[in-house]
Amino acid sequence: MRIPIKKILLATLLLNIFFICKAQTVDFSFQNPNLSIEERAEILVSQMTTEEKMKQLLSSAPGIDRLEVPSYDWWNEALHGISRNGKATIFPQGIAIGASFDPVLAKKLASAISTEARAKYVISQSMGNRGKYAGLTFWTPNVNIFRDPRWGRGQETYGEDPYLMSKIGVAFVNGLQGENSKYMKSTACAKHFAVHSGPEELRHHFNAEPTKQDLEETYFPAFEALVKEAKVEGVMSAYNAVYGKAASGSAFLLKETLRDRWNFDGYVVSDCGAIGDIYKGHKTAKTKEEAAAIALITGVNLNCGHSYRLLHKALQQGLISEELIHERTKQLFKTRFRLGILDKKGAPNPYAHLGPDKIHCEEHIALAREAAQKSIVLLKNKNNVLPLSKNIRVPYVTGPFANSADVLMGNYYGVSPNLVTVLEGIADAVSLGTSLNYRSGALPFQKNLNPLNYAPVVVGQSDATICVVGISADMEGEEVDAIASPSKGDRVNLRLPKNQVDYVKTMIEKKKDRPLILVIASGSAVSLEGIEEGCDAILQMWYPGEQGGNAVADVLFGNISPSGHLPITFPKNVAQLPAFEDYSMKGRTYKYMTKEPMFPFGFGLTYSSTKFDNLVLSSTKIRKNKELTISVDVANTGNFDMDEVVQLYVSPLKNTENLPLTSLKGFQRISLKKGEKKNIVFNLSPEDLKVINKKGEKVWLKGTYEILIGNSSPSPLSQKLGAAIPLKNTITLR
Repeated sequence: MRIPIKKILLATLLLNIFFICKAQTVDFSFQNPNLSIEERAEILVSQMTTEEKMKQLLSSAPGIDRLEVPSYDWWNEALHGISRNGKATIFPQGIAIGASFDPVLAKKLASAISTEARAKYVISQSMGNRGKYAGLTFWTPNVNIFRDPRWGRGQETYGEDPYLMSKIGVAFVNGLQGENSKYMKSTACAKHFAVHSGPEELRHHFNAEPTKQDLEETYFPAFEALVKEAKVEGVMSAYNAVYGKAASGSAFLLKETLRDRWNFDGYVVSDCGAIGDIYKGHKTAKTKEEAAAIALITGVNLNCGHSYRLLHKALQQGLISEELIHERTKQLFKTRFRLGILDKKGAPNPYAHLGPDKIHCEEHIALAREAAQKSIVLLKNKNNVLPLSKNIRVPYVTGPFANSADVLMGNYYGVSPNLVTVLEGIADAVSLGTSLNYRSGALPFQKNLNPLNYAPVVVGQSDATICVVGISADMEGEEVDAIASPSKGDRVNLRLPKNQVDYVKTMIEKKKDRPLILVIASGSAVSLEGIEEGCDAILQMWYPGEQGGNAVADVLFGNISPSGHLPITFPKNVAQLPAFEDYSMKGRTYKYMTKEPMFPFGFGLTYSSTKFDNLVLSSTKIRKNKELTISVDVANTGNFDMDEVVQLYVSPLKNTENLPLTSLKGFQRISLKKGEKKNIVFNLSPEDLKVINKKGEKVWLKGTYEILIGNSSPSPLSQKLGAAIPLKNTITLR
């Protein structure tokens, strides 16, 4: 049937009049920053249609012109600098930040990142770039415990200890979100909740069944700290299942624990595609619509993926209600209001003044160098071959990663015009009269094709050889990114690639009496069996960021004394580890491992020497309502200024509740001039002295405990490797 043109025009006119009238009745008071966040979110979302609300639950949220709500893409990354969004400062990878044992530094780094983010956001908005990675809602940090060194994404975390993870994580979130009482600078997101740390290949369908004790002792603490202490704005649900329920559809995780127990008042986002895994991976939903409904009901506000495009079908089928859609949407707009990005024009925002001069500025470049310096761990220094003289006549730099920019960045990286490789850092550090020589000598992970290789011969002709080996984010990382990994990002064993091992062995044979210094790039533990004994010095540089080469040179040539400490245990080999798929903590990390590793948690040498003295406890018999104060004198008895990480551990002498063998309960990073002594004080509250029993309950457990203060975890191996002699005493909990 043909409709007369007059009727079409009339209908169009009436429709336009309808929308004009409707626009005139919009209540724009939600743009008023003086109203409460709750009021503003309710006013705005109440004026949306149900269809508009459902579209806002997707990570790429469309604009609503009649409400003056611009489009917004929630997906943004800032693991160790703004990622995937053009020029930005690249700071050291997460595991390196953990190795610094420095929450103050972590907060500075995150504050610099959010400063650059705010500046970039203004520029992006002005040019109409509202796409992925251009926003202010960062999906970082990763606070999954690094329980097994084979996990490729462990590099993103701060280590294997929940206490260290919590302290660094809280500081990082505080830096990202800022300290303004009204506006957030940017928002952080604790991921991946929960019990998620490999294998990557199984992450879409495996079911984690930790004991309640392991759950509360190991897997939950960092998430709880970020929610309760740092007020983290976002939490990302994991791909895997926990106790038979997909993490993105787990009422136990998202409602009972996160909302009810921890009083979380932020948004929950699914890991990308994780809601679809409820249906296709875990098979706990019969249809895709049901999977979307399960996630919405249990508490996922935001879908990274496509599952929530089916919410209209779930609504039609009666699986969800309009009221639930309204509440989930409102939570998302509370976040956007907290950022101030929906305020009326001209509203005062404390971060509006941040401009392009703050992006990759000199201050941030210097901070990247400082962070890399503080994260480098000196694992060996035979006969004090380090530091080297800057006037060394013939230094030799070699190894597959000596001139590599890739190993500076790790994964989830930004783009910098100022990447300084180890070779470049050394070239800039040594005297102009030095005959610096360089040959790569070996390929990163495959055998050299040309059998003629002069590189090992040069070792015996040089005053010192610096060999940079390791792995890169091509070899370890997330399943979709580690393109050189045969195991989807994870590591089958902990050894260096065979061709690198062979090359190091050849250099050991050729070096005669010349020092060989090994510099290792990696985001995880590396087994050095068969080559450690032939190396005179070993530095672990991690993935050190854009200033990594300068920082390594600063350490090698004594501009600073190394001060990083291991945030993870370095096993001798994979035979020392339990099955990767087993989520029991038995035999894992320094807290439960009974076998002697290659290098222990907390270990790290300096060019100076540390002496601990005068350990004083406020009491040796403690009742549950009393605080324990511990003081110790720490002296620099060597010839170099240094930073030291003073570590406090508590160990049960009688273990009837399957407790950790020992636990880090405090640490302080301090600076000491040569000859200087400082008195360090730790205060442990009654809550700090409680333990998690077999039932997963936090209890005051009477008994005798050993207190140890040193610069490494308790182990005879620590002193054998050169750690300071620790001080010990016992307390009795009554």
